[in-house]
Amino acid sequence: MPDASVHHRSSGSVPAERLAVAYLPEATTPPHEREVHANLARRLAMLMGYDDAGEQQPAAPGRALAGTAARRYWIPAATLDQPAQVRALGIRRETDFFGGVVPAPFVASKIITHDLVDEQAEAVRGWSAAFARRVAPVVLNGFSVFTHEDALRAGRLLLQDGPVRLKPAHARGGRGQRTVEDMRALNVALDAIDAQDLRDGLVVEEELEDIVTFSVGQLRLPGLTASYSGTQRLTTDNRGELVYGGSDLDVVVGGFDALLAQTLPADVHRAVESARRYDQAASDCFEGLLASRRNYDVVIGRNGRGRRKCGVLEQSWRIGGASGAEVAAVSAAQPQPQLDRE
Repeated sequence: MPDASVHHRSSGSVPAERLAVAYLPEATTPPHEREVHANLARRLAMLMGYDDAGEQQPAAPGRALAGTAARRYWIPAATLDQPAQVRALGIRRETDFFGGVVPAPFVASKIITHDLVDEQAEAVRGWSAAFARRVAPVVLNGFSVFTHEDALRAGRLLLQDGPVRLKPAHARGGRGQRTVEDMRALNVALDAIDAQDLRDGLVVEEELEDIVTFSVGQLRLPGLTASYSGTQRLTTDNRGELVYGGSDLDVVVGGFDALLAQTLPADVHRAVESARRYDQAASDCFEGLLASRRNYDVVIGRNGRGRRKCGVLEQSWRIGGASGAEVAAVSAAQPQPQLDRE
């Protein structure tokens, strides 16, 4: 697959003033993440020909960022879900920032991927059954639950076909997940989950074996759209858990259709098409969604009955572990590319 190249657009206009990239951490962002994110902000500033404004001090928990955000291209550490903060930052379109804006906090989590166990199950306000129905053909068998009782019912149904994986809604990089093989193990696992964490949501999903995990995504920068696919590597963290360890990516200029037009191995094509359908459903079903960084984890493997399955596991509409590889792939075509402003 050819390397990505930078696509220039001739608008015939000159911006009134030079833009600057500003990194916006959360108050709780760990120091090592701040360092990685700040480095990526500098690389994006170079790629787009913008200044580097450095780090913006985060707002206090529960409060919107004060002041004006005039002429800033923002890189928030987390998906933005507070309308007041989005307005304060001056974000009105995808080319104003690197990341995502969602209409409600739960939309940024993996909990949106599956439907409820039945019509009597509890859900958060704003739940989209329409989205769950749209993506059902491109995700694994599973349910999203918010109570202990619903989790038991979901697990009982799925355990008939094999092992089940439990995934807290807001856990990142594979952390906090558990696999159970029977009802006794399910009860033990659920008893160990904090009540508030369960109210935030839990994914109960079929477990696969012999898996390959793909990263599929898209960057929508000012003057450039680039899409990519690649495989993920796993590593063991200091607690002995298997977590995300990096990605090897192939990038093309254009949307997912441009990526699908390449000569792709069958599994890669299937993963990209699954991500494309998930992405389109999200745009259609969640009013107010903005995402200039769209990343989807897609897995292919065999379920408990030996059937080969492919499914989108979750989305990430924020700066993430693969962002460095994404920006590096786009930057590789030219030593110092500059994208046209919009």
